[in-house]
Amino acid sequence: MNYCSHCGAPVSHKIPDGDNRHRYVCNACGSIHYQNPRMVVGCLPEWEDQVLLCRRAIEPRHGLWTLPAGFMENGESTAEGAARETLEEAGARVEILDLYSLFSLPDIDQVYLLFRARLLDLDFAPGEESLEVRLFHEHEIPWDELAFRTVESTLRLYFEDARRGDFKLRIGNIHHRPRP
Repeated sequence: MNYCSHCGAPVSHKIPDGDNRHRYVCNACGSIHYQNPRMVVGCLPEWEDQVLLCRRAIEPRHGLWTLPAGFMENGESTAEGAARETLEEAGARVEILDLYSLFSLPDIDQVYLLFRARLLDLDFAPGEESLEVRLFHEHEIPWDELAFRTVESTLRLYFEDARRGDFKLRIGNIHHRPRP
């Protein structure tokens, strides 16, 4: 950040009085510009013993598989954002069941919230951000072609829980390491 979004003057990167972290502070008007983690919301859409995945048509990780998810928008709840992203990326209408996984990615300033969701019907199709959308049984998941560690972790936990018949909220941290 170079300039204040309030008055347009240059900003400095410093620890404001009474704070303990570096922030962008306007040299003219004194506005403090906080930068906080971005929320990524999405669904783990279920149909019987299958889950719906999308093959990405955009970067990052173009061509790899993921759960339908994306950045939360202002003015929506986490569940509303998850359902919206599922409709946008997979053309799928869902009923949100419950929050399933919450992963913090402190190295890249993101928090992932993925909800278990029931597909309302099998009328789905790729949206603009997807090349392909399809249902997978556990043994069909393209494990080596998953786009993100959050998705891989969520799917592995989900299938473990499905075998036990007991789904519980999964919370964890994932530290960034680039995929090959």
